[in-house]
Amino acid sequence: MAKKIRTVFYCSSCGHESAKWLGQCPACREWNTMVEAPAPARTAGAFSAAKSMARPGAGRKPVPLSAVEESDEDRFSTGFAELDRVLGGGVVAGSMILLGGDPGIGKSTILLQTARNMAGAGSDVLYISGEESLRQIKMRGRRIGEISDRLRFMCETDLDAITDVLGEAKPRLAIIDSIQTMYSAQVQGSPGSITQIREATGVLLRVAKETGITFFLVGHVTKEGNVAGPRVLEHMVDAVLYFEGDRYASYRILRSVKNRFGSTNEIGIFEMRGDGLAEVLNPSEFLLSGRPHDAGGSVVTCSMEGTRPLLLEVQALVCRTSYGYPKRQATGTDYNRVSLLMAVIEKRLGVPMSQYDAYINLAGGIRQTEPALDLGIVLAILSSFRNVPVDDHMIVFGEVGLSGEVRAVSMAQMRIQEAAKMGFTSCVLPRTNMRRLQAPEGMRLIPVGSLAELGDVF
Repeated sequence: MAKKIRTVFYCSSCGHESAKWLGQCPACREWNTMVEAPAPARTAGAFSAAKSMARPGAGRKPVPLSAVEESDEDRFSTGFAELDRVLGGGVVAGSMILLGGDPGIGKSTILLQTARNMAGAGSDVLYISGEESLRQIKMRGRRIGEISDRLRFMCETDLDAITDVLGEAKPRLAIIDSIQTMYSAQVQGSPGSITQIREATGVLLRVAKETGITFFLVGHVTKEGNVAGPRVLEHMVDAVLYFEGDRYASYRILRSVKNRFGSTNEIGIFEMRGDGLAEVLNPSEFLLSGRPHDAGGSVVTCSMEGTRPLLLEVQALVCRTSYGYPKRQATGTDYNRVSLLMAVIEKRLGVPMSQYDAYINLAGGIRQTEPALDLGIVLAILSSFRNVPVDDHMIVFGEVGLSGEVRAVSMAQMRIQEAAKMGFTSCVLPRTNMRRLQAPEGMRLIPVGSLAELGDVF
């Protein structure tokens, strides 16, 4: 008689385990997230292989922080300034980083280029692929240039074999492409199942902490845009990065949604070319390329991503509605925020927005929801409504309140300096930001305290 396989139910959101199916997870309170999977075997799993790789005496006794030695080697560069920025100044040795993104967005490409950069700088790198053969990797690697012999490749999905190779090679950086293809013979379930993903991540995490090897894990995403597998996967790693952008467009945006060693506000911008991904060192120029001149409804504003100012073009199209209910559409920004701003315009300025359709777009396909874009959106709507263009060399930023007041925003000095660097000669900004503000040479500041003062801008 065949032995019955014992199964348990896991929450795909938080990883909570239950002996029976539940409509709501008792741990994270999410509904319909319990999925059935084989129970983990009660044997010594692949963790045993990882234990053998531990350095003698490493982490065996509790010590005070004052006894922990630091060195300049705790962080190292990936060869990409944009990637280093997102990671907080470089990669922390012994960390584990999860990279997610839509299919074809460039996850494997950026990691292959990162591996090539580090190998060219003298570091040993191991690239482990569970999805491609060595010939396929070589075909893909031809377009990124010459690859050093210090970068070695391996096609394997068996977790025990991978830990053995890591113990012998001891590379500085290891890339796993992808974590959903890894499996352990000690654990029941097919590759990509919750138990296999959790076991594989746990083993590699222990290897990283005990040997100092840095890991980059490629993670598949679901149709909702989240990394496939249990949510606990994102809690286990040190950093979670997402590669965004239209796969048919040239630009890519790298965001950090979790980083134990740095800020999550920074972004990196790349451009997909024939020879791989290239850094966009001046994103403002890139995002403003192709901007129309003397066109009504086009306004340049400035948003902050961490410590980086980005100049964006806000486009608005206002036309009389043909129906009883006007249509509103926002691309790249919050729809509800746009509706609120249009209500403020009608109430405080007397413009009959309820009789007009309005379409708002952030050019370049980028998405921003910072309140500092409010004044730019309002000015773009008014410019399109009156069919009067705004000065091409003018930049606008500020938060708009429900009373029509223009409120201060943070880092106004950095926004103005970025605008001056890009050749803008005037800036409309909140009046309360004028304190302790120095205008760059050739820049005229136009402070406003309410929307009623915008009439002087046209």
